[in-house]
Amino acid sequence: MSSSTANTLPLLSTNKSLSSPFTNNNSTFLAKPSQPFLHGKRCQSFKVSCNVGEHDKNLDAVDRRNVLLGLGGLYGAANLAPLASAAPIPPPDLKSCGVAHIDDKGTNVSYSCCPPVPDDIDSVPYYKFPPMTKLRIRPPAHAADEEYVAKYQLATSRMRELDKDPFDPLGFKQQANIHCAYCNGAYKIGGKELQVHFSWLFFPFHRWYLYFYERILGSLINDPTFALPYWNWDHPKGMRIPPMFDREGSSLYDEKRNQNHRNGTIIDLGHFGKDVETPQLQIMTNNLTLMYRQMVTNAPCPSQFFGAAYPLGSDPEPGMGTIENIPHTPVHIWTGDSPRQEHGEDMGNFYSAGLDPLFYCHHANVDRMWNEWKLIGGKRRDLSNKDWLNSEFFFYDENRNPYRVKVRDCLDSKKMGFDYAPMPTPWRNFKPIRRSSSGKVNTASIASVTKVFPLAKLDRAISFSITRPASSRTTQEKNEQEEILTFNKMAYDDTKYVRFDVFLNVDKTVNADELDKAEFAGSYTSLPHVHGNNDNHVKDVTFTLAITELLEDIGLEDEDTIAVTLVPKVGGEGVSIESVEIKLEDC
Repeated sequence: MSSSTANTLPLLSTNKSLSSPFTNNNSTFLAKPSQPFLHGKRCQSFKVSCNVGEHDKNLDAVDRRNVLLGLGGLYGAANLAPLASAAPIPPPDLKSCGVAHIDDKGTNVSYSCCPPVPDDIDSVPYYKFPPMTKLRIRPPAHAADEEYVAKYQLATSRMRELDKDPFDPLGFKQQANIHCAYCNGAYKIGGKELQVHFSWLFFPFHRWYLYFYERILGSLINDPTFALPYWNWDHPKGMRIPPMFDREGSSLYDEKRNQNHRNGTIIDLGHFGKDVETPQLQIMTNNLTLMYRQMVTNAPCPSQFFGAAYPLGSDPEPGMGTIENIPHTPVHIWTGDSPRQEHGEDMGNFYSAGLDPLFYCHHANVDRMWNEWKLIGGKRRDLSNKDWLNSEFFFYDENRNPYRVKVRDCLDSKKMGFDYAPMPTPWRNFKPIRRSSSGKVNTASIASVTKVFPLAKLDRAISFSITRPASSRTTQEKNEQEEILTFNKMAYDDTKYVRFDVFLNVDKTVNADELDKAEFAGSYTSLPHVHGNNDNHVKDVTFTLAITELLEDIGLEDEDTIAVTLVPKVGGEGVSIESVEIKLEDC
């Protein structure tokens, strides 16, 4: 049924009315310098061994193993595309919202993921923050007391009760549908799918999403100070499903989770669809190493952290930022019930992720990483591009009023009325220092990059040598430009799980299960999802890794040629790469 014949729905707390786009509940809609001695370390405004922030001072000079055992308490108990003249992404056209897709076999979501359409859709105002007397403080979920848990359960129960009216925008399922519609192809912008993942829209979209979700929960228990908890998976104490979400019968419980990952199982922030036989201590070590790489080494500039530019008229999914790649995606995969559900529901698929209350707790910590990243210093700051700042989304507030929101208005969480309870960030002390081997790999014994690529499939570990654009760079040169290892036109089936690791100065015999090695450069992952109405689900992306710091750490600054090794973990047989190069890019 078209939106023009949709029912008008009365609202409980506003004089506005909404229209449903579908009334049938059974519908399937839903130059190298000549003076080598000039090179030096790149200037940083922080020191990894000395944490930034008051709440991190207690970790100074702490033993690495003690970080795991003492703090943990568990073991013993995207590159930026060239910016042409363009325009920002506008909010979606709700009236043209259509089918959301699950897989490449023609399977669609069995219900409409589209929101109710307000009668005055063409005159929806911009949101203005209400007066605030006190910040809402989001707590670490593992440390929440029973009083908080009771309030959170009650608020979620009341939200679930609102599902009695399937078109109530405050209902639990309608809130979950927001993610489905924005992420599984229901919206089109300028004739192309709108997608809020795999680009610079990832962080601001989810921040706004959680903002309204949080305010709705607070309104349902008459507590304007209520704040969502964050799943503190970047700290050993939080590297498991928070207990409040693992109580069967609770409104916070979701049975569509991997049952092997319950009851205090340590999460693997690099999970790729199957569990590995790795000791818990090594998993936690790997987790902290991944966090250091994703937050520090690989994200010295905004373009690496936020993801590729996505202005109006460009193709969706141009490339994701470091945190969206890891740990965001592996946490989704690890939590979802892939052993029992065909498409990894709930958390393991975009369309269903919002049906698990743990989704919002997970994304609260993802959002917290935005704040933490800017605190590290250097050139870590928000993007200034107007196409990003002026991109818009659509949401309902806690009073069922529809609003448009802009990215520029969500850059400061405190101005939005919330902040995060401080927790130590031990990953800042986890710069990998162990070497897999001493000295430099003999690059003359390894095939050159031009002989290895194009690569039809990454079905086994491969090594290649590659020439750098400049070596022995000065400190000033490093501060002005970042050295970027770039994988061009990397293609894979986006309905499949994908993960591969990248190492420098090692050969293909490297132990890829131990990531706490100085040679570990980073990883690529992908969560299965489907978009568009065609049968071609081959994704074509550019994958980048910042390697300036890494080359310093393993003593390769003066080398003209370096060795790179790729190790597939899952889905490599479906990964092809046209070419690989190293670029110097402005930060």
